[in-house]
Amino acid sequence: MRCFHLFLIFISLFSSAIFANQVNELSIKEIHQQMKQGKLSSEQLVKFYLNRIKQFDKSGPKLNAIAQINKNALTQARILDQQFKDSGLIGALHGIPVLLKDNIDTTDGMANTAGSFALKNNHPENDAFFVQQLKKAGAIILGKANLSEWANFRSMSASSGWSGLWGQSNNPYDLTTSPCGSSSGSGVAVAANLAVIAVGTETDGSVTCPSAINGIVGIKPTLGTVSRDGIIPIAHSQDTAGPMARTVTDAVILLNAMVAEDKYDVGMTPSSINYISHLKQDGLQGKRIGIARNFMGYHKKTDYVFEQAIIDLKAQGAIIIDNTNFNNSEQWGDAEFEVLLYEFKHGINQYLAKTNKDIPKSLAELIAFNKQHANIEMSHFDQDIFEMAEAKGDLNEKSYLDALTHAKLATQQNGIDAVLQKYNLDLIIAPTTAPAWKTDWINGDHYLGSSSSPAAISGYPHITVPMGYIHGLPVGLSLFSGKLQEGVLIEAAYSYEQATKHRRPPKL
Repeated sequence: MRCFHLFLIFISLFSSAIFANQVNELSIKEIHQQMKQGKLSSEQLVKFYLNRIKQFDKSGPKLNAIAQINKNALTQARILDQQFKDSGLIGALHGIPVLLKDNIDTTDGMANTAGSFALKNNHPENDAFFVQQLKKAGAIILGKANLSEWANFRSMSASSGWSGLWGQSNNPYDLTTSPCGSSSGSGVAVAANLAVIAVGTETDGSVTCPSAINGIVGIKPTLGTVSRDGIIPIAHSQDTAGPMARTVTDAVILLNAMVAEDKYDVGMTPSSINYISHLKQDGLQGKRIGIARNFMGYHKKTDYVFEQAIIDLKAQGAIIIDNTNFNNSEQWGDAEFEVLLYEFKHGINQYLAKTNKDIPKSLAELIAFNKQHANIEMSHFDQDIFEMAEAKGDLNEKSYLDALTHAKLATQQNGIDAVLQKYNLDLIIAPTTAPAWKTDWINGDHYLGSSSSPAAISGYPHITVPMGYIHGLPVGLSLFSGKLQEGVLIEAAYSYEQATKHRRPPKL
C-alpha cells in the first residue's frame, strides 16, 4: 500500500513537471492558442506562476522581485475562463497574468508603496487609467513588483533594486549583481518567468536599463501616449509607463493595450498607431540606421558585442551610417536634473495630498518620516535628493523654466531630430548599457554608461532588445527615433530579434 501511495506521489510530481515544462516561457499568442485547444486555462496559468514565485522568488535563489500578490487573482482567472467558454477572448490580454511595478495604482487589495515604509498602507481608490485599459483587454493583475525605492530618486548613492519596504531584488543571471533600476523587480520577474509580462515606469532609463541587464525587451513609448494617471510621479515632463516582456511581440501586444487617450492627463499625446501591425519580419530592409558612438567606449566587451549587432543589422538589409554622433550630449544632464528636482517636489506633493490618513501629505513630511524611521529607511543610504528637491520653489520659477526649455531643445530640435535630419535616418542605435555590476550597499550603483537620456529627456520612444552576453550577463541594443516613431522602432527591433534570437533564460 505504501509503495502504491509513493507511486501516486511520483506520478503527480512527474505530471506537474511536464505541465510546468509545457507552460514555461510561453508567449501570449501561444497561451491563447492552448486555451482555444482546451490544453490550458487561465486558472492553471495563474497557479503555475504563483507556484513559480513561491519556488524561486521567496525561496530557492531568492530573487525577491515580487512585492505583493493579488489574492483575488485565481478568482479573476476562473471568471475569465468562464467568459472564454461563453463568448471567447474578450481582448488581447485575456487571462494573461501581468505584474505592475509597485508605484502604480491598482484596486486589487494591494498598496501602492513606491517601496517606502511611509506608503505601506497607501491603498488607492481607483485603478490607474492604463490599468483600466489592461483589465478591459482581459489582463489579470498578478501582483506588484519590487522597485528601486521612489523610482531611484531619493539618494545619489542608492542601490538599484533596493527598497526599505521590500528589500533587495537580485539579478537572475547572477544573484550578486544588480538588476538595475528602477523597474528592477519587473525586469527580474519577466526574465525569470514569474509572469508572462510586466509594466515598468521610466523617467530616464528605468524601463530600458533593467530590461537590458535582465535580458528582456523594454519599450519606453512617446511621452503622454500612455496615461500618467495613477503613477507615483518623479517628473511629468519625462515620466511614462512601459511594457517589459521576453519578446518584442509580447511587449508590443502589451503596449497596444496600454495606449489610450486620457482626457484628464494634461499634456497627453494622442496616438493612432496600430503597434501590432509593425511586427514585420523584413522590418530592417532599407532602414537607414545611425550609430551614436559617443554613447560607447565605457566597456570594451559591450562595444565588441555591439559591433556584431551592426553586422547582423546589415545582414537583414539595414543601411548603416556610422558616427552619427550627438554634438551636444554634455549639455543636457545638469538641466535634466534641475527639472526633475522641481517637478518631483510639485508632483509628489500633489500625489501625497490625495492619499488616505496616516500617510505623509507632502515631501517635507516624507523627509521627516524617513528621519523618524531611519533604521528602516536609511540603513544603507540617505535622502539627499529629497532634500535638494524640497529646497526648490514652484514651477513658475525662472530657473525651472529655463532648465526645462534647455533640456527639451537640446534633446529634441538640437538632439535626436537634428541627427535624424542631418543624416536622413530612420533611427539611431547604441548599446543600452554595460553588463550588470555587483550590488553594493556601501558605494551605490556603478553605472559605466548608458544611452537612455536622449529619448528620456526628449520624450521620444526607445526600445531595447537582447543583443548578447558578456560572461553570461545580458546586454541590450537600444533603438530610438523621433516623436511617435514607435512603428519604425518596432519593425527594426522585431526583425533584429527574429534574426538573432539572443535571449536565453537564466538558469535558476
